[in-house]
Amino acid sequence: MLIEGYESAPLVAGDELTGLPGFWAAYLLWMCRTEENPPEPSWFGADEADTDAAYEALADETRWPVFRIPFSDGHSVLVVGRNVADEPGTEYVVAHPAWDRRGHLATIDGHHAGPGLSWRELTHIAGTPDPEAPGIQAPHVRLLLLLPVLGDSDLPGDAAAFLGAALVRAGVPEGSAPRPAENLLQDHPLWEAAEWAEPSPSPLSGAEPLLPGILHCDQPGSPRCGRNLAQGIGPEHHARLARALGTLPAPRRTAPGVASNRADGDAACGPASI
Repeated sequence: MLIEGYESAPLVAGDELTGLPGFWAAYLLWMCRTEENPPEPSWFGADEADTDAAYEALADETRWPVFRIPFSDGHSVLVVGRNVADEPGTEYVVAHPAWDRRGHLATIDGHHAGPGLSWRELTHIAGTPDPEAPGIQAPHVRLLLLLPVLGDSDLPGDAAAFLGAALVRAGVPEGSAPRPAENLLQDHPLWEAAEWAEPSPSPLSGAEPLLPGILHCDQPGSPRCGRNLAQGIGPEHHARLARALGTLPAPRRTAPGVASNRADGDAACGPASI
């Protein structure tokens, strides 16, 4: 697998890792840490041996796993395990074949940057796979892979139930799923929950002009605070990205004489879509 900027890195497709018995515990357990409730692999229906084996696969310095999550209109989120010996981390970026450079969502490492997605964007990307593109298609797997970059102070009331349904689909016992689902949506270990809103039409003097249609984050540690998600793209590609993220409605396409009350491309965001 080749990704610009990682030409000398030992990148491999990570899709098969998501099927390991301890994968989700290895991938998400760190987000559940609280002083009151030390998390355990059993929360995810896994034992310590399986979790350790999955973690070793995720952290293998000779095989850096990449999870490609294709969504609308040719866009993809790339989750890159940067398994450098002294400074491991995970990069989350948005890419498109027509772009010269990737959009930075978040980084999980010792110099973390985030949050990278609102709940609205997270669920929309998870629920709009591109079956014609290579990568991970199952909505529940997509949701869980992107969960570490979430940071949203305005979660819907059914967010924990929605996440719990995804965990059950991923193999977590139904009776156990509510506990990790609630913990995963509590205080993020690396950043504060953010407010997300359309950019102001009048940016501060000297600031980068912010194009409309894509939400911006109010947390200063986020790559999406005060700057456009994708750099160096024109208004047309920006609008396409906004529609792919679910924050700009797609143009209506209705047959003559047929009324429509739903924009094409809008994805269902209820538990049934997971």
